[in-house]
Amino acid sequence: MENFLLAYKDKFYRFALRMTGDSNDAEDIMQELAIKIWKKGEEFEKIENKEAWCMAVTRNLSIDKIRKNKTREHSNIEDAYKVSTDMRSPEKQMESDDIMTKIKKLIASMPENYKTVIQLREIEEMTYKEIAEIMNIDLHKVKVYIFRARKMLQQLIIEANLKII
Repeated sequence: MENFLLAYKDKFYRFALRMTGDSNDAEDIMQELAIKIWKKGEEFEKIENKEAWCMAVTRNLSIDKIRKNKTREHSNIEDAYKVSTDMRSPEKQMESDDIMTKIKKLIASMPENYKTVIQLREIEEMTYKEIAEIMNIDLHKVKVYIFRARKMLQQLIIEANLKII
């Protein structure tokens, strides 16, 4: 149980942070997730896809936290997305960081379901089936949400006149 949580804690934390936009809330959610796993006990070991179950619990806890706080600010969204820092020049790194900041703002402006599927598919690299389990929707709807979210993000990038290449 502990080994599982240690192996995936960063992934669950990033997801909670992306959802809530607050590092303290994300840490609280991680503690609540650990408690839920502990309370499940032997039942947890019988869960077929533990990662998907934990992502669904993290999502639900995040939504509860957002509702409780009545805020939807994403001030710490930069922490939720890791931009690789290769051996780039400082100018290229600044340019890349600026573009990523703009893209994150565009993603934050999207409807909640679209933000969630973009996070799960593109950032967390989860399968469509796992996303369906986490969001508690059918596979077809996941495909539709991902398609529409990508199209919407593409349109937002065009409208923002961002040069990504």
